[in-house]
Amino acid sequence: MKSGIDTVRTSLGLLAIALLATGAVCAQEIYAGRYPQKTGEEIYQGICQGCHMPDAKGAIGAGAYPALANDIRLAASVYPLTVVLNGQRAMPPIGADLSDEQVANVINYVRTHFGNHYRDPVTPAAVKAARPPQRDQT
Repeated sequence: MKSGIDTVRTSLGLLAIALLATGAVCAQEIYAGRYPQKTGEEIYQGICQGCHMPDAKGAIGAGAYPALANDIRLAASVYPLTVVLNGQRAMPPIGADLSDEQVANVINYVRTHFGNHYRDPVTPAAVKAARPPQRDQT
């Protein structure tokens, strides 16, 4: 006879298999660092707006999330590039989990939307050059 713990384990295992079979594992994929979004808008909506809000006006609640709308700090493309790649205060270095193209796309999106009119684009090559050096994991 199975114990209650064995029944729960079996049920959780079957649920995990069912989720994998249906492709409903977005949260796990995101946690693993595989963001499927490609365009700047998709990346902003899928990742950034959770803290910075859909209108990019930021929020104050459990933490303070700065506004990106009408943000003069975005005029110099190196500023958002540095923050996305290295993090700042409570913002994690999300760029570590994004490709060079994804980082460029989301920065260019934010710099040209939400009342921002900074049209000099960030390129994937600029992102690659700005990335921190990789550490040897051995």
